[in-house]
Amino acid sequence: MNSLGRNRQLVYTRRELCRTCYTCVRECPAKAIRIENGQAEVIHERCIACGNCTKVCSQGAKVFMWTKDIVGEILRSGNTAAIIAPSFPAEFNDLPDHRILVSMIRTLGFSYVSEVAFGADLVADRYRRLLNNSEGKYYISSDCPSISRFIKYYHPNLAANLAPVVSPMVAMTRAMRKLHGKDLKIVFIGPCVAKKDESTEVDEAITFTELRSMLADKGISPENVEPTEFDPPLGGKGAIFPVARGLLQTAGINDDAVSGNIIAAEGRTAFQEAIKEFEEGQIHDQHLELLCCKGCVMGPGFTDRGKYYNRRAHVSSYARKKLESTDHGQWKEYFIRMNDLDLSVKHEPDDRRLESPGNIEIENVLRLMGKTSIKDHLNCGACGYETCIEHAVAISKGLAEVEMCLPFTIEQLHNSVNDLALSNEKLSSMKQALRQSEKLAHMGQLSAGIAHELNNPLGVVIMYSNILLEECAEDDPLRDDLNLITEQAARCKKIVSGLLNFARKSQVNHDYTNLNEVVKQSLESLIIPEGIDLITEDRSDNPSAMMDSEQMIQLISNLVKNSVDAMKGRGKVKITLEDTDKNVKMKIWDDGPGIDEDKREKIFEPFFTTKETGSGTGLGLATAYGIVKMHKGQIKVDSNSNPGKGPTWTQFIISIPRTNE
Repeated sequence: MNSLGRNRQLVYTRRELCRTCYTCVRECPAKAIRIENGQAEVIHERCIACGNCTKVCSQGAKVFMWTKDIVGEILRSGNTAAIIAPSFPAEFNDLPDHRILVSMIRTLGFSYVSEVAFGADLVADRYRRLLNNSEGKYYISSDCPSISRFIKYYHPNLAANLAPVVSPMVAMTRAMRKLHGKDLKIVFIGPCVAKKDESTEVDEAITFTELRSMLADKGISPENVEPTEFDPPLGGKGAIFPVARGLLQTAGINDDAVSGNIIAAEGRTAFQEAIKEFEEGQIHDQHLELLCCKGCVMGPGFTDRGKYYNRRAHVSSYARKKLESTDHGQWKEYFIRMNDLDLSVKHEPDDRRLESPGNIEIENVLRLMGKTSIKDHLNCGACGYETCIEHAVAISKGLAEVEMCLPFTIEQLHNSVNDLALSNEKLSSMKQALRQSEKLAHMGQLSAGIAHELNNPLGVVIMYSNILLEECAEDDPLRDDLNLITEQAARCKKIVSGLLNFARKSQVNHDYTNLNEVVKQSLESLIIPEGIDLITEDRSDNPSAMMDSEQMIQLISNLVKNSVDAMKGRGKVKITLEDTDKNVKMKIWDDGPGIDEDKREKIFEPFFTTKETGSGTGLGLATAYGIVKMHKGQIKVDSNSNPGKGPTWTQFIISIPRTNE
């Protein structure tokens, strides 16, 4: 006989609460959690409704379906029975007597309140018969619906090894309907989420948590009920069913480590390992008793997160007292009446495995995570998967994301921080350059205005001083004064010319020019002292660009002369040419005393100089800046003037675009 289940999504995600910690991924034995856009979603088709994720989610983002409202509707129809799982003493240990609980449930409107422990007695008897007559076939217990689903979904070839015996819940349902009629509505109360959809024979199932909520809604408390006993049939040894090896103890099956042939495994990791070894043939001549949780006393339907051994002790204590007080004659009478009850079930495989990716696809995914060698496989488990390969397989199957890899994400974060630091440095440099450009632009406008106003009167002074000088006799005492006026006026004109060059009011004549040739012409016009070692190095592939050769010669001459002057006749000057697709670059480096950091922002301003008084006008670098600006290029300086940080040096870097567009 089949015991078909429903197909509702029992476990789901509250997206607004998910913090993407991957704990649910790690705890899900079916890997039924998909990470998508940083959110952990339960995949209904893969979920075995074990509820592990709801137990481990500290944020309450994983929840299971509540069905207490449906139960309320069932109660209104009348002729209903509540059957309560034998793990109830672990939940309701705050009550002095189990009969108080029975009365509270009865007050909700149930016609009968019975315990599933009797169904466990029936199932244990069938297991004993099955295993005693297995004739070389070895079985896996099928009383845990999550285990049955797991095997049907992910080990479908083992579906035939699932014991063809219903669970205690279904067994008790069939027993109650045999006693009270087929029209009896039955509600199961227990700690398991998967029970809600295990079988359509049960009208509905709720957890202990939901039962407490229903009692609170109705205002039912221990103080306002009189204790009553469970309705028969009463349970026997089946009361111990929810703890590990409870089935074996109830059935009286030998599970001795030496002489027995039963392997019991409980919990997410243990049951998977047992199934894997059973399937691979590593377990010989052994039956399996498996529980998805660490015993039913640790199911997700409990109100609190109590301790395992404390809960187990409450169940054991109840079972012991029950066996001492049970009317064994009455129990045996009911047991015999159910001897012919059909407790069979047929388990059909339902393969829901995803196609495994090939090695090449896995390697490509690993490469995306920065894992190019076996040394990169840390297998830290932070992603929720035990190994990096398992994570890569999950990504290939669409269940996971690359960003779940914590070492990879941390490395990416470090790279991002470094990139941000570099961007911040560039931004700071650009802001400084922008301030400098703005300041120089204002000064350029001022300089151009001053130069324009001075040029006309200065020209008159120069013209008339030269006329007077020509008319003056050689021995005239005024001749020395006129010579001084002429020289100083010429000097003024040179300064004004420098102001105009800085403001770049003169025209730029662009032509396709070889920068290497310009450097050579510039150096030929300079007198280099013998103590100066001048080096030129052309690293460019194509040093040609659209530029004004005369102005570039002036630029290079000014910069090299400044370097030579700074070294006071002894040192090294190096000119390096480089290029990119869009620019030609020139670096002029010297090992002079360097430029102090507080002076670097001012060196392109007119009349600012680091030379001694009377040694320069302070217009050389201002003119150089103006030339570069008119070529739509960039000029910047870097230097070390502190011997404590290493050898001192200064370097000017000039970048000129290849075209003037």
